[in-house]
Formats: sequence, structure tokens, C-alpha cells
Amino acid sequence: MELAKLELNDKIFKKLEKNNINSIEKLWNLDRKTLKKMNFSYDEINSIAIKLQLEGLDLNKRKNLK
Repeated sequence: MELAKLELNDKIFKKLEKNNINSIEKLWNLDRKTLKKMNFSYDEINSIAIKLQLEGLDLNKRKNLK
């Protein structure tokens, strides 16, 4: 699935592109620690987690919520 579906802000989207994360599946396979190493802030990571949850995906437990 396309990252655009998550409607992340431009700053987050650009950081993801810079790190070659171009799909929801790739993003979902990352954990919080990895995102932190990619220089995402706590708030940015939480925003990503919430957007994934709205799509039925849990960043923390890597399970499909739907």
C-alpha cells in the first residue's frame, strides 16, 4: 500500500523517503527503536503509530488489528 494513504505530514513523509521507506508494509516492519535511529522524534513516531492504527496495523505489536 502507498504511504500517501496514511496522510502523514510532509516532514515525516520526506524522512521516510530519505530512508527508502516507500510503502506501508516497509514502515510497519520497523520498530520504534529503528525509527528513532532514523532521527524521528517521539511525536513523529507516535503520529506514525496512530496513522497505522487507523489502518488496522499496530506498530508496537506487529499485528493486524482488522
